[in-house]
Amino acid sequence: MVRLITSQLDISYENKIIVGNLSVAIPHGKITALVGANGSGKSTILKTMSRIMAPSSGVVMLDGKSIHKQSTREVAKQLAILPQSPVAPDGLAVSELVAYGRFPYQKGFGMLSREDRSVIQWAIEATGMSEFADRAIDQLSGGQRQRAWIAMALAQQTDILFLDEPTTFLDMAHQLEVLELLRQLNESSGRTIIMVVHDLNHASRYADHVIAIKQGKVSAEGTPQEVMTTEVLRDVFGIEADVIPDPRTGLPLCLPYSLVRHEDQPKQRISENGVPVGSLLAVSG
Repeated sequence: MVRLITSQLDISYENKIIVGNLSVAIPHGKITALVGANGSGKSTILKTMSRIMAPSSGVVMLDGKSIHKQSTREVAKQLAILPQSPVAPDGLAVSELVAYGRFPYQKGFGMLSREDRSVIQWAIEATGMSEFADRAIDQLSGGQRQRAWIAMALAQQTDILFLDEPTTFLDMAHQLEVLELLRQLNESSGRTIIMVVHDLNHASRYADHVIAIKQGKVSAEGTPQEVMTTEVLRDVFGIEADVIPDPRTGLPLCLPYSLVRHEDQPKQRISENGVPVGSLLAVSG
């Protein structure tokens, strides 16, 4: 089943096309990872699919309707987005942040209803943040802050959740904490999750569907086994890598060992002391 698609999507910055003729279908109820080199257009695609940006041409369709022709409030009831490195006002408590997720449903003076408070409580509990509900966001660890923001997105009660590099600036333990939470949310409620992922092995382990982007176009798409190949890694990331089965999960595991060297790329000469000729370290006097 597919609810969210893009059709012939062009996205531009200052009249320069960054993403061209993009047509993709996001599997419903699955986790999809967008991967690619820095500057490939991953975040741009995510922002356009979530209505933060408008395309130059083409369309993003949700349930057969263009999301860019719907009201902000209506779209916010269908999809939520967690941008990269969000910042909360100083002193804002977790429960206050999560309450922002109820904005699309509020009327009049924006007072929280009994239903709103029930949903906020559920979102806090679902993300394991109950003991931090009254604590200020700026007093939390990186992983806790990210869980608080995810709780806010959950409070919107949408079936679709977008995340732009949700593990950025987190240490390894907190990265796993956030990714395990997302997988739990997907498995427990069938929520569709689309996220930009920097770490290829995270994409392989946690995503059901992977879309590899190169220079604003889809280079490969499919399961982790179909996308995580030496050929795709060479083409999309410019790296030589061994791809082996993860001993615990059997999923592809990427072990990069060098950059791709093109035939026309001159080999760098090494001086007698082991320093590349022409490098700053080889300059004397």
